[in-house]
Amino acid sequence: MEGAAASSEGLRYAEYTRVPTGAGKGQAELDRGLARTMIAVGLGVATVAFAGRCAFHLWKPLGQAITETAKRISTASLSSYYKGGFEQKMSKREAGLILGVSPSAGKAQIRTAHRRIMILNHPDKG
Repeated sequence: MEGAAASSEGLRYAEYTRVPTGAGKGQAELDRGLARTMIAVGLGVATVAFAGRCAFHLWKPLGQAITETAKRISTASLSSYYKGGFEQKMSKREAGLILGVSPSAGKAQIRTAHRRIMILNHPDKG
């Protein structure tokens, strides 16, 4: 039995000490593969940078047009609340704008709108 144990132990040791054939050649291939990868990454980054630069030059006039259009749109037209100067005596039109109803709205609709605004602006709501 002693011989069988020694031979199996020798086999295990041989598995771990086995040197792959062409070990130096494998390292050279690994280095070439790494170099190719680095070149490909570099070219990819350069391509993205060049495309970004071209896009930036093309979008510059469009960006200016968008900025000018945004300035022309008044913020008051985007708001749902009336932001205007009040007259000495409030007219039906101005009251309708503040409440968010038409000037020809009925009493029930005006009361509902008034109640909604009062609840939203009440100091004890929270």
